[in-house]
Formats: sequence, C-alpha cells, structure tokens
Amino acid sequence: MTSITLEIPDELATRLAPLRDRLPELLRIAVELSSSYPKAPRAGDNRVFDEMIDFLAGGPSPEQIAAFKVSPSAQAELLEKNRENELTDEEAAELDLY
Repeated sequence: MTSITLEIPDELATRLAPLRDRLPELLRIAVELSSSYPKAPRAGDNRVFDEMIDFLAGGPSPEQIAAFKVSPSAQAELLEKNRENELTDEEAAELDLY
C-alpha cells in the first residue's frame, strides 16, 4: 500500500479525525464521483466563460452583475450547438450553469 501525505486546513483535519479509519474508502469514493462531474470551465476554454471573467475583473456593481448577459453572439453559439446536439460535456455543463 502507498502512503500519501497531504497538507490540509486545521478545520478540515479536525473534521476528518473521527473518520481516520475510513479515509482510504472516502478518498476512493471522492475520486470515483469526481470523474462523473463535468469539468469546470477555465479561462481560454470558450468565449462565454472568457466574457464573464472579463466582466467580473472590471469590478462591476451588484446592479451590473444582476443585469449582466454574455454577448448575443456567444449565447447564439452555445444555443446553436445545443440545438444541433453538438455540445461537449463541458459546454453542456456551462450552459446549465448559465
């Protein structure tokens, strides 16, 4: 068996202490579950995400955030791919998030 040393916040260590004997099982479950979750979008992955990051980087007010919409062309791109059933898993997750 392999040993792994992790640095974790003290608060998490306190919460995990009672589960010490189950940590290998819990880690295995977490790894299995993580493969079923869609990958979160990252900067540069697509136009919609990039537009959102650029907008948020500008320090918008709460009102501007509430009114924010990605550009019509970026919306149309995702919606068209959705209509054609050509969305990647990541794009489908992104569309669901928006």
